[in-house]
Amino acid sequence: MNSGTLFIVATPIGNLDDFSTRGRNVLTAVSVIAAEDTRVTRKLLSTFGIKTPLLSLHEYNETGRSAELLSRLQKGEDIALVSDAGTPLISDPGFELVRACHQNGLSVTPVPGPSALIAALCIAGLPTDRFVFEGFLPNRQAARKTRLQQLNMEPRTLVFYESVHRLAESLQDMADCLGADRQVVLARELTKLYETVTADSLSNLAIQVATDANARKGEAVVIVAGNSEPRTTLHDLDTVLLPLLTDLPLKQAVKLAAAISGQPKNAVYARALELQKA
Repeated sequence: MNSGTLFIVATPIGNLDDFSTRGRNVLTAVSVIAAEDTRVTRKLLSTFGIKTPLLSLHEYNETGRSAELLSRLQKGEDIALVSDAGTPLISDPGFELVRACHQNGLSVTPVPGPSALIAALCIAGLPTDRFVFEGFLPNRQAARKTRLQQLNMEPRTLVFYESVHRLAESLQDMADCLGADRQVVLARELTKLYETVTADSLSNLAIQVATDANARKGEAVVIVAGNSEPRTTLHDLDTVLLPLLTDLPLKQAVKLAAAISGQPKNAVYARALELQKA
């Protein structure tokens, strides 16, 4: 018996007219649809008159569910994987299932379509020839700032997803760690009725979002310009930091190293902590 195919199907991120004919046909034809939240997907299927059975696949059941779906694929069933919106596996579940399919010689086929990541990038007006997708930053501020400090010298455009509940705090942390004047674009509610795209400096946008409740609603993508300053290599910075850390207190060593290297204190401090631990 021939084995089945796993179809990775993109669904609309807002505007239902973006749902491709191929995507609808695949969801109609497969044996079952694995969905991040069956309640959300059921509404979409109902809109298009699709009656294919659903089962859940999310971060809490992915390991067990993947084994079940793998068995069904091996028996010849075709299966579709969808997320709540957009392209599956982009900051959404599904990695374990796709990897298991490859490990077992099963076919995996993409059915491309909407993606908030790509939609935001193409309208941001920032360089897109090279970019870094960071997904969601850590929930806790200390961990979030640590990650942002690590990204401070990244020259490529930075792309983040962010919950509206943390958007104001994250933008302020970005301004603190990446630079108040760094250019940023906030793309919110893309393809939906209240779609907004705002371009400004990190400091200005952080204030705007903190003071405007409407700017903290819906789905948000944050695109930040990469660091355009000449990049000091880790080796160059270490050459300055190591002797200073040997003879001076941490804060004084960081202050001097930042002045010598021209790098932000936050980035130098983070590197100094790494060197001390090592």
